[in-house]
Amino acid sequence: MSSISTTIRSVIATHGQLMSDISGLKDSDDLYENGMTSHATVNVMLALEDTFDVEFPDAVLRRTSFQSIGTIQQLLESIGVQEPPE
Repeated sequence: MSSISTTIRSVIATHGQLMSDISGLKDSDDLYENGMTSHATVNVMLALEDTFDVEFPDAVLRRTSFQSIGTIQQLLESIGVQEPPE
């Protein structure tokens, strides 16, 4: 598991309000099917921006962008995140 993925999991565990334990989810599992609501998505997005010191462009703010740990990681990498913050 990459360190970016580990950091994303930590943010989701804190802000995602999932019904399932994050440690039991694969990177490809649907977060919405595991209880994440649109309100929780906004909280996750804001926490990710703070954690990685980035701002998501409006063009990527779609439900599908935050559907799984894998899609979130791809999104972060697409805006230049290479490593989690120290």
